[in-house]
Order: sequence, then C-alpha cells, then structure tokens
Amino acid sequence: MESFKKGFAFIFFMLAGIVLGAFLAIVCEGKPYVDWLSWGKDIGVQDLSVDLYVIKFTLGLMVHATISQIVTILAALIAFAKVGKNI
Repeated sequence: MESFKKGFAFIFFMLAGIVLGAFLAIVCEGKPYVDWLSWGKDIGVQDLSVDLYVIKFTLGLMVHATISQIVTILAALIAFAKVGKNI
C-alpha cells in the first residue's frame, strides 16, 4: 500500500509539473523578458507507417517540451523528494 501511495504521489507531482509548465509557457509567450520560457522543441517520431498489404497502421509520438516545463518538472521532483519521505 505504501508503494502505491508513493507511485500515485509521483505521478501526481509529474503531471502537475507538466501542466503548470505548459500553462506558464502559454502565459509567457510574447511577453518581454520572459519570452524565453515559452521556447521549446518538438521531440519524437512524427509518422511511421507500416503497410503489410492486408493491414496498414501508422504510429507516431510527438512531445513539445518547453523551458518552463523543464523547470517546473525539476521543481516537482524536488517537491516530491521532500514530501515523499513522509508518505
């Protein structure tokens, strides 16, 4: 039960960091002095198609990572390390 609580807390902190970072990137976009927080790159495989004549499927996974998301994920990891000791 204890590992479930830690796992759930870890997922919660990671998702909170990702969502907060994305929100921060949207808010900072186009604003002077904080515009650099919205800079990001697309990482992943855009399109991978496999055609076997009978079946054809396409796979793809793209992640748009921004500076603000990286900062908030690191902050979430630090917060989880402090809170996770008490769980």
